[in-house]
Amino acid sequence: MIADKMSVEIKKEIQLEIAHVLFTDIVGYSKLSINDQHAAVEELNRIVRASEQFQRAEAASRLLKIPTGDGIALVFYTSPEAPAQCAVEISCALKEHPRLQVRMGIHSGPVSGVVDVNERANLTGAGINIAKRVMDCGDAGHILLSKHVAEDLEEYEKWRPLLHDLGSCEVKHRMRVAVVNLYDDQFGNAKLPRRFETVQKRRKRLRWVETAAASEQGTDAHETILFSRNMFADLEGEADTKKLTAL
Repeated sequence: MIADKMSVEIKKEIQLEIAHVLFTDIVGYSKLSINDQHAAVEELNRIVRASEQFQRAEAASRLLKIPTGDGIALVFYTSPEAPAQCAVEISCALKEHPRLQVRMGIHSGPVSGVVDVNERANLTGAGINIAKRVMDCGDAGHILLSKHVAEDLEEYEKWRPLLHDLGSCEVKHRMRVAVVNLYDDQFGNAKLPRRFETVQKRRKRLRWVETAAASEQGTDAHETILFSRNMFADLEGEADTKKLTAL
């Protein structure tokens, strides 16, 4: 009976359609030994649980915690500010744990709640999937937001100076997501993510090719104009000569 009651309560809680998701991931996790993997996950869990935003949302029963193996997904049912502020608090705390390299991604969107055979709550849907893909665009230390979340945060004056547009990034299934970097001197990572460095290099090469092509076209057009002018001058000269001969 207790298990049935818990299941009903969990199902009731996760039927909300819109959630604000913070996805975290330990960078280089697969290269660690099994013991180091367990230690890293436990350390990250302690840091996350110490966050004021985490504790506040958990106390209000407005938070779902989903282990992902190499990290944790936090699903807030409050506002877009909650995962952003939580990410800032985690980032600041990680400065005291330099060996633990973590990246984070945030997105707000629809989710579907499910309960597995072990009576554990889980989620699927665009809200959580895009949060992960946004995170995948970053490197260690980055707090990346979807453009949708950034636009929501721009409504608050305190967030505006912290939002730095990166443009779009191609992710899984050739999908493109618009990404914004959240950082200042105290948290986050101001460095351009490697995936965006690659995109910028491609764009620079493309611009160079386009400029070179335009230059060649301009040269060809200039030569054509000169040829036309010379030919027209020659024809005029021939016409004048014929007139003089006739006279």
